[in-house]
Amino acid sequence: MSVLLSAAALPALSIPSPSVSYLQLGPLRVHFYALCILTGMAVCLWLGSRRWKAAGGTPERVFDVAMWAIPAGIVGARAYHVLITDPGSYFGPNAADSWAFLKIWEGGIGIMGAVSVGALGAWYGCRRHGMNFAAFADAVAPGILLAQAFGRWGNWFNQELFGKPTTLPWGLEISTSSGNFPSQYPAGTLFHPTFLYESLWNLLGVALLLWLGRKGVLKLGQTLWLYVFYYGVGRLFIEVFLRIDTSEMLWGVRIHVWTALILVLLGATGFVVAGRRAAAKVAAGIEPGPVEVAPKRSEKKAANVAEDSDGSADSDEKSEGTEKAEKSEDAASS
Repeated sequence: MSVLLSAAALPALSIPSPSVSYLQLGPLRVHFYALCILTGMAVCLWLGSRRWKAAGGTPERVFDVAMWAIPAGIVGARAYHVLITDPGSYFGPNAADSWAFLKIWEGGIGIMGAVSVGALGAWYGCRRHGMNFAAFADAVAPGILLAQAFGRWGNWFNQELFGKPTTLPWGLEISTSSGNFPSQYPAGTLFHPTFLYESLWNLLGVALLLWLGRKGVLKLGQTLWLYVFYYGVGRLFIEVFLRIDTSEMLWGVRIHVWTALILVLLGATGFVVAGRRAAAKVAAGIEPGPVEVAPKRSEKKAANVAEDSDGSADSDEKSEGTEKAEKSEDAASS
């Protein structure tokens, strides 16, 4: 009898999904998913600028680099979804709209593409502004993980990317009217809230990275690679054991399992290499360089500056010569 009562109480303890996914402000439709992503970007920039300042850099430079990293990340996020997650919906005989791959406002992005291609944009921005990329990546890595924790709540608003059915009291309700509800399950089925699992996992990772940073045990580049490894482990677990949404398969395994595994291996390898490189520099007596230097001026700008300087010098000499001549004339007349 008690078991039946507990089972009947489960829906009351479940996590409801929002009934709306956007705000309509006149002709403007604002999706909550976008607001979650924008909030994540904001907290990432806030935390990243604080950590960059603590590392000895200029906090405003984080925003300068973001001008390159964020657009690159958006392109990468869309490309990952279109080319890896669901290429069949955009290319081939099943594609209804040949230009659908450009319509990012209709949904479809991938965090793995956002981070990888966004990193290329950040590398260029650091190079452009005379910043040490490894030090910059270490500074912003916890902020990126924090941004991902916020961004995952956008999946809750969209009622998407949930896991297998569950009878746990924190099971997620999905509306049967939603296009994402799996047709093979009866109405009222609860699902694992994978968005919540990943959000909590990311928050725990942020705390871990910040704690290790304060302890001073991480060498240059290791914060970045630990972030890659940590996120990959969490994502690998969720992809292998929980996710049931449609995905491309490679050798009978979800494509995201392979990409998550690559992150784990890449993160572990990068972490070890960064540690050995730091140890080798210490053994060689090489002092760490500055995290930020004045960017080099182009030869054209340098030439213009030199030309302007020469012109000013010539003008000064001519002025001095004129003054001397006038003084000589005055003396002769007196």
